[in-house]
Parts: sequence; C-alpha cells; structure tokens
Amino acid sequence: MKAIISGGGSGGHIFPAIAIANALRKRHPEADILFVGAEGKMEMEKVPAAGYVIKGLPIDGLHRQLNWTNLKRNLLLPFKILKSNRMVKSIIRDFAPDIVIGVGGYASEPTLKMAEQMGIPTLLQEQNSYAGLTNKMLSKKARTICVAYDGMERFFPAEKIVMTGNPVRREIEEMSVTREEGCQHFGLDSSRQVILSVGGSLGARSINQMLLRNMSAFKENNLQLIWQTGQWMYDEVSSAVNKAKATEWIKVHKFIKEMDRAYAAADVVISRAGAIAISELCLVGKPVILIPSPNVAEDHQTKNAQSLVDKGAAFLIKDNECSEKIIPNLLKITNSTEIQKNMSLCCKKLGLTHAADKIVDEIDKIIEN
Repeated sequence: MKAIISGGGSGGHIFPAIAIANALRKRHPEADILFVGAEGKMEMEKVPAAGYVIKGLPIDGLHRQLNWTNLKRNLLLPFKILKSNRMVKSIIRDFAPDIVIGVGGYASEPTLKMAEQMGIPTLLQEQNSYAGLTNKMLSKKARTICVAYDGMERFFPAEKIVMTGNPVRREIEEMSVTREEGCQHFGLDSSRQVILSVGGSLGARSINQMLLRNMSAFKENNLQLIWQTGQWMYDEVSSAVNKAKATEWIKVHKFIKEMDRAYAAADVVISRAGAIAISELCLVGKPVILIPSPNVAEDHQTKNAQSLVDKGAAFLIKDNECSEKIIPNLLKITNSTEIQKNMSLCCKKLGLTHAADKIVDEIDKIIEN
C-alpha cells in the first residue's frame, strides 16, 4: 500500500496526520507513507521526528491583516500556487499512491486537487465542527469524509460522511498514568488542586498575559499551575515566575511532551478550543475552560467550544474577556466538587475512541473498492 498524507500548519493538523500514519503502518507494516506539507511550517520538523518522510511545497495562504509584509506575501501567492501545483504533480506521479489523505492546512488543497485530477481516490479528515472553505470544495470529489461532530451534512454530502472522531496521540487515548504520578513528574503536591494551561502548540499570547497578571491568585487560593507557554513567551514568563519566587506552585514549560502526565495531574484545564485539544480533553474527561482563538478562519474554535458548552462539558470565555473572567470562573469550578464531577461526566460522554483505526478502516474500503 502506498499513501500520501497532506496538510499541517499547526499541531491540530499534524498530530492527527501522524496518528493516522501510525495506525496505517500498524495494520499494514509494509505500507509506504509519504507526507506532503508546507515549507517552513511545523510539519517539516514534527513529521521527520515521528519517523516519516515529508516533501515541502512553497504554498501559503491569503493574509488578511493589512500591512506591507502581508501585501508582498499576497502578491507572491499566485506564483507559489503555480509552483506548488507543478511540484505536487511530480510528487504524485513519482510516488504513485493508492490513496491521498487530506487533514487540512495549506498543503492539502493543491495535493488533493491534483490527486483528484489524476484519478487517485482521496479521503478527507475534518477535525472541526465548522468546515473550512477548502474542505468544502475538496469534498465534492472525495470518496469519504471522516468527521468528529454531528450535523456535518451542513457542509458535506451526507452519503460520504463517516463519524470516526479525531485521531489523538496514542498515549492520551490509552492513558494509564495516575494523578499522583502526574503530580510527581511535575514536582507538584498531589493534595492541592492543579490547573493546566495549554494555549495550543504555538502558545497563546492573551492566555499567557492573563496568567502573568493573575499569578498571585493561584497562591492565594491554594492552587498549583502547570503552564505551557509556547516558545514566544517562555523566557518572559520564566523570568516573571522566578522574580515572583513562585516556582514552587507554578511550573513553566515551553512545550509539554508528556501530555498524558499533565492531563493526569490536572483537576481543571484552561485551553484554546482547537479540535484536537477538545478531542483529547473529552477522552480524559477533565473540567475545562475554553478560550477560543480569535485568529482562525470562520471563527471555528468558538463553534467547537460551543458544542461542549451546550452539553454542560465546558465553560467558554471570549479571548478579549479572559483577563477579568478567568479567575472567577476557575474558582467557581475548583470550589465545587459537584461542578467538577458533572463537567467531567459530560465531557467523557463526548469522547470518541480509536478514531485513527476507524479512519484506516475507511482507507482500506476505498482501496479494496
């Protein structure tokens, strides 16, 4: 079996792609898998680290914020698209895949469009509750569309939709770490409540700034914090925590690799509302405060978050309101074991397991047919 997996740009696209590749290789050890991503994006580092070969395209997206840098990038976009189309045609012709799988991100559009033009079957994996323009367009010729939310027939042909859930990291899906082990790993006191803050794979400036302004509230309320800052604010946050002599109850990390231990230690999670983050949170069943990023297409993170709020599984706070609302809402949860229990139960009901294996089932069906 030969498969191309295309997409990336953020952890929300890359982690599912790698999870699908791992499940595919586990079932078909002889499978030849090639990734196609965008030059300069996260996938060019993360995919090789996971043991897979990746080809990069000079593709980019349209930059809507008006400034001279973005204007120049937008003017170059047609040339990048033409070059990417030529490159991906050559990649597909040379590799000769049986199937091409799109997970979203800049590279998925030219790769899947070219595959469809060349008569190669395609499969889409849509992570969000609100489909983007690219996947809606690609869905017209895709054989199967794997989704994680109900009601996706609003965007895709109903007969092509398969409910699989979102693939997550295997260590999260098969999590066996105890809370005590998680606390011990991060040097925390397991008798006190722990808050985990994750702003996505690249961090979130507004969440980091909010926590910087409210560091004292954690000690005042006997709370501990595991804080993933992302790379851009790590030095600033580390310096502030050290200056405040708060390292005993605040543990700062640029990026947390051992997310199973972080989730195990946490009593409450503060998170962006990316689709993969939500899928992981539903599997581990933790009370969560979701702060959707305002900088995503079609405001899909707010729609993702609302799907949990409607079922009693999360609190939602707007990004521009997080400074004044986060601590009161956090204390509302930490001060009530009943609220924590109810949120955890509601969250776990939404968790979908073995998503990557279900997607491989669909890949097998397409190739067999």
